[in-house]
Amino acid sequence: MGRSQPRHSSWKGWVTGFAAFVSMTGMQPAGQAPIGAPRRPPAQREPDPIVMSPKAKSAGWNGVHKPHTKLKDVLVRHHGQADWAETIVDDESLFAQWISLGPGKQTPRRMNGDTREWWIVQSGSLKFTVDGREPVVATKGVMVQVPYRTLYQIENVGAEPALRFEANVTHARKLYPLDETPVPVAGFEYVKTRLQGGRGVLDPQNRPVVDFNQVVAGQERGGAFVSDDRSFANIIMGPYQKPQPGNKGHYHEEGGEFWLVMLGKIRYNIEGLEQFEADEGDVVYVPRQTWHLASFGGQEGLRSCRLAMNGFPYQAHMFEAD
Repeated sequence: MGRSQPRHSSWKGWVTGFAAFVSMTGMQPAGQAPIGAPRRPPAQREPDPIVMSPKAKSAGWNGVHKPHTKLKDVLVRHHGQADWAETIVDDESLFAQWISLGPGKQTPRRMNGDTREWWIVQSGSLKFTVDGREPVVATKGVMVQVPYRTLYQIENVGAEPALRFEANVTHARKLYPLDETPVPVAGFEYVKTRLQGGRGVLDPQNRPVVDFNQVVAGQERGGAFVSDDRSFANIIMGPYQKPQPGNKGHYHEEGGEFWLVMLGKIRYNIEGLEQFEADEGDVVYVPRQTWHLASFGGQEGLRSCRLAMNGFPYQAHMFEAD
């Protein structure tokens, strides 16, 4: 699949292929429903209704959550370590971590019982061996997913620690083949079982591998990367947008949302906070019931991209009626 070919050291200079990207993905103004979201049948598409929506005061950020987690700060906290993990999101829907794997290290062979899991490689070289697929050596910008009940293993095949962003449904638990030693889980014991249900499937909304470098070049489409009943990851790219003072954006009734900045700068207006911009590798999180507007920042002539993630592929977007 050509995933191990040399990478460009920076995406900021990419300007060609933009028209092709627009034609493939169909961009929309920031704050609207995610690009690439599963499309409902035409008969169900109708004008947006005006309704009375319950809006509570935002509960704010608790637990591990921060409005803005800068990658550079994460790296400082783990300076000198080869193997580490830091939890960034752990809410009612999704669980996400930055994870570093040392040279020559590998995970056990394992699978998820009922959920999809996905990864974005930030640095280093990781070999993903997934049952039923050719192994892939993924470097910076390559995104990989595995459906439920599909065995996989991740191995660092490079000479340096490899960093990945890993996401899954909250409370998802791993299953292991009989020849592996399970990682202990507090409150659980592992028992030998016969597993029914079959392997999860891949489709146009659930691509096994996406090379973001190719998306930037206009050679691969953006849009939905993961789309399941409990998980959604969506590549949203566009050109610089001017600030929109007074635009609250929207909020979500039932679940939080977070973004991994893939390229350039993303500007955020979030209820209760001053406007700020996040850089490549940063993660921004908003709890449910919190007004927010994400837009393409930086400067004129440049593009930016965010990978939007939440637990509802058809998540409702509640905008001010006027």
